[in-house]
Parts: sequence; C-alpha cells; structure tokens
Amino acid sequence: MIDLRLLREDPDRARASQRARGEDVALVDSLLSADERRRSSGVRFDELRAEQKALGKLIPKAAGDEKAELLKKASQLAADVKAADAERDAADAETQELLLRLGNLVHPDVPVGGEEDFVTLETHGTIRDFGAEGFAPKDHLELGQLLGAIDVERGAKVSGSRFYFLTGVGALLELALVNAAMAQATAAGFTPMLTPALVRPQSMAGTGFLGQAAQDVYHLDKDDLYLVGTSEVALAAYHMDEILDADKLPLRYAGFSPCFRREAGSHGKDTRGIFRVHQFDKVEMFSYVAPEDSQAEHQRLLDWEKQWLTALELPFRVIDVASGDLGSSAARKFDCEAWIPTQGKYRELTSTSDCTEFQSRRLSIRMREKSSGSEATSGRGGGRATGGRVKPLATLNGTLCAVPRTIVAILENHQLADGSVRVPEVLRPYLGGREVLEPQAK
Repeated sequence: MIDLRLLREDPDRARASQRARGEDVALVDSLLSADERRRSSGVRFDELRAEQKALGKLIPKAAGDEKAELLKKASQLAADVKAADAERDAADAETQELLLRLGNLVHPDVPVGGEEDFVTLETHGTIRDFGAEGFAPKDHLELGQLLGAIDVERGAKVSGSRFYFLTGVGALLELALVNAAMAQATAAGFTPMLTPALVRPQSMAGTGFLGQAAQDVYHLDKDDLYLVGTSEVALAAYHMDEILDADKLPLRYAGFSPCFRREAGSHGKDTRGIFRVHQFDKVEMFSYVAPEDSQAEHQRLLDWEKQWLTALELPFRVIDVASGDLGSSAARKFDCEAWIPTQGKYRELTSTSDCTEFQSRRLSIRMREKSSGSEATSGRGGGRATGGRVKPLATLNGTLCAVPRTIVAILENHQLADGSVRVPEVLRPYLGGREVLEPQAK
C-alpha cells in the first residue's frame, strides 16, 4: 500500500498512476473521502471520550437533582461515544479496504501504455541464422522428446493439461540450472533459501497477489492456505511484523521453490510444450533495502539477471515494461526476454521489480535508522531493534532462473542439426562435464 500522507499531499500523482495503469482513477477520491471521515470521526471520538472522563470525575461529587442530571448526561455521552467508536471503526475499515485496492505509484520513467508499449533498453547476443547453417530449427518439445527429456503426454495423463514430466537428462538439466543459479547468487552475497510453497492469506495479500493476480492463484479452502506463484511471497513475508536494523541492510535472499499458477487468463496461449505451465521450479532473488537505495538495487538485480543469461549464451533483450502491464506491487519492472527461434520472437525469461515501500507497508516490515549516540541491535537481521527513527523499507524481487522457460531457450538456441543440444559451459560442471546432450537411440 502507499503512504496515506503522500496521497493527501499529492493526490494528482496517485490519479496519474492509476490512469497509467488503466485502473479506476475514482478510487483515489473515494479513498481520500474515507480517510477524511476516518480522521474526523477519530477526532470526534477523542473529544467525546475526554468529555466522558471529565464528567465521570464530577458525578461522585454531586448530589440530588444535580447528580441525576449528570447521570442522564453520562448515559447520553456513553451512547454517543459508542456511536462515534463504531463510526471511526467503519471509516477505518473502509479506508484500509480501499487502500489495499490501490496499486503502487508508477515510477515517472515507466513508459505509459499496455503490454505492447514497452521500451527496449538493450539487446545482447547474436541470433543464429539456421538457414545459413543448412537446417530448420526444431522446437523445444520435439528436441525434448528426442533427448528423452520432456514428457507432456504422461504429464497430461497424470495431472491434466499444462503439466509435464522432466525425465532423464531433462531432470538433470533442471538440477544443473538450479545449482548453477544458486552458485551465482551465493557468490553475489545472497543467502540461499528453501521456502514454503504454502502460505497464509496475510502473506499472499501482503505481497499484492490477491488483487488483480487473484485469478491465477490456487487456494486450499479447507486449510485457508495459498500455493505460491513465486517464492517472492514467502521471502517478502519472512520478515513480516519485524523491525530491521538499517546497518544490516541490504538483506538479500535467493529462494528456490515450486511455483503454481492457474494461468486463468491464457487459454489457448502457449499450449504446446512447457513454456506456460501450471507448476514449475524457480530461483528467485529478493532484496530488502533502504527506500533511497531501491533504484540502485533494481539495477543490480537486472545486472545479475543479465550475467546469468549471458553465461547461458542466450540472445536476449531488456525491456522497460509499460505501466498497464505492471503488477500492482511494482513501481517499475524490467524484463529480460530470450530469443526463441521457432517462435521468431523474444519471450520473457526473467523479470525484476522495484516494489518500493508498497509490500513493506502491507506486511509491517520496517527499518530502524541508527541514531547518534545510540546503538541499534537485533538478532540475525530481524526481531527487536533499538535506536533511531523507524520507517518502512523497500523490497525488490528478480527472477534468476524460471526452469521450464530456460530449458526451452537452451534447447532451441543451442540445438545442432542432428537433434543434439550443446551444453553451455556454465552448466557443464553440474552435468558431469557433458558438452552435448545426445538424442536417445530409437
């Protein structure tokens, strides 16, 4: 959620942000109205309570008709206090409900528009000319079947459409990717994390995934738990309700988890193979930083993603995602899209978002600045802290390796004429030194 004080001081910025997102601009004015009622009813409640307390001190000293009159007045005040309390609670609940519906404020440099209105920032690598090499590229599913690496038919038989098995060298390729990604993240100073795949509603709502993304979320009604679509959820909620020492920041975590997505709005889209599936594994980077450091950290996360895709020897581009294609929690998002030869276009492989203070306010994660002459202390980067001013911090996330899409890009870009696939050097140590994945003998 955004800062209510900022909303009051500069409502036009919030209106412009909603307009850029293609969201309801009137929500801003509804929120301002509810906030005004919340504040005025709070003042009214405090005034009545003060009057009630003052009257309570007079009653024991009074007698006769005076006391009866005071008691009558006390009875009316009690009813007024109760009504004012109810009005304040209702206004507060409405304010919070509207505040949770408002997306993060879009960064002023974000291109305005829909999905196709992104701006290309960089292009890396060379797209292969398969025609010049004398053969037509096979798609990832045909290659995966030749290698004995992907089985979507039995995935559908066991679980339904958009499920799959990674078999043989396919399973080994996933493990190689995960281990290589974790090795890069650890070398960059990230703490490796294996995170829960099931989270409570407050964790899912706190990260912003129960708004516009709710249709893609799996919910277990009996347990009131959600299956995560990304380990970002668990990593963001890891420090929920905590105050972190400023001198311990940045905190960086690399989470590995299964991810689950309904893909409710993508019927008939990318149905062949394993590009768009309901379950996949992913290595996710997550950072907690001071708000003033979030833009620099965003660039660092992007640089680590570029380092990873370059190590995999994939041609890719970096785009600045347009305002209408941002998730509700992101103020700005960069995507790295790899070239997919058989589709003849770039497709998203990694994404990194600067969520500024949006998630930390919803999850009640704050930082304590170190005050002069006072030591700030806490254990293991969290818990209690003492010292200077307390304020919300910023959170950022960045995909390092979404496994199925990365396998798609590797198979198609590194294929050879006979259906074998060259292994990028960065993965060879994790595949027993194997340089080429060979088709299975029929």
